[in-house]
Amino acid sequence: MAFYARKTARQVYTILFTLAGAILVAIGFNMLLIPHQLLSGGIAGISMMIGYITGGTISWLYLALNIPVLIWGWISLGRRFVILSVFSVVVTTLALQFIPVRQIANDILLASVFGGLLIGFGSGLALRHGGSSGGFDIIASIISRKRDVPVGMFIFLLNGVVIGALVLFTRDPDIALYSLLSIFTAGKVVDLVHIRYVKVTAFIVTRETDKMLRKLLENKRGITVIRTRGAFTSHEQDMLMTVTTRYELAELRKTVLTIDPKAFVNIVETVGVIGEFHKPLP
Repeated sequence: MAFYARKTARQVYTILFTLAGAILVAIGFNMLLIPHQLLSGGIAGISMMIGYITGGTISWLYLALNIPVLIWGWISLGRRFVILSVFSVVVTTLALQFIPVRQIANDILLASVFGGLLIGFGSGLALRHGGSSGGFDIIASIISRKRDVPVGMFIFLLNGVVIGALVLFTRDPDIALYSLLSIFTAGKVVDLVHIRYVKVTAFIVTRETDKMLRKLLENKRGITVIRTRGAFTSHEQDMLMTVTTRYELAELRKTVLTIDPKAFVNIVETVGVIGEFHKPLP
């Protein structure tokens, strides 16, 4: 009973923080960036640019452009990540409809910096709790899962294309530079909040080895099985050792507790990995 209560509490906790992150992103858009015709990064920035040029509704453009990226995320990152990302994108879309576009900072420099802070913190919250705010966050999460690169800085690099397009369309380098400052700020804040590109090693002592292996190997991670014996009880059990990322740690914890609530798990931060990391060992 206590296990299900903890599980429910974790799910509520995740939903609330994802909700808060989405609302912070929408506030950053409507109250800091959009009044000054600045761009955010990624899909949101593309949506804003199209909206500025055509007069279209930015919120619905944001939703429509996120759909193909969410499908890619479903294929590459798994169901839980995309469900939370869809929730975040939908909440952001609705919040953009209800939060008024109101200029709360007259200084464009303040608007770009604090807009980046809000958007970065909101996106980081979503990423930290197993989802994303959509767009380039998903693309960066896919890449960071395969490469040792911080998510925020990779998003910043992707957004260079968006800024280049803005300069071509507006012919206003000042707007482009302020937008770039906002995107850079958001990227740095994402890296402070979202630390899941950091690798960890999990040591799982369990009596449900076969069930655990079948489930964990679905995520295409190499696992080493080590036979152990308890010093106090002299009972022999298997210990599974696997290297994963903090992005996947919440899902790993959920899997272990579901299959074997009595399992003992020791998680340590990994300084580096030499050899094959992304595919199961043969």
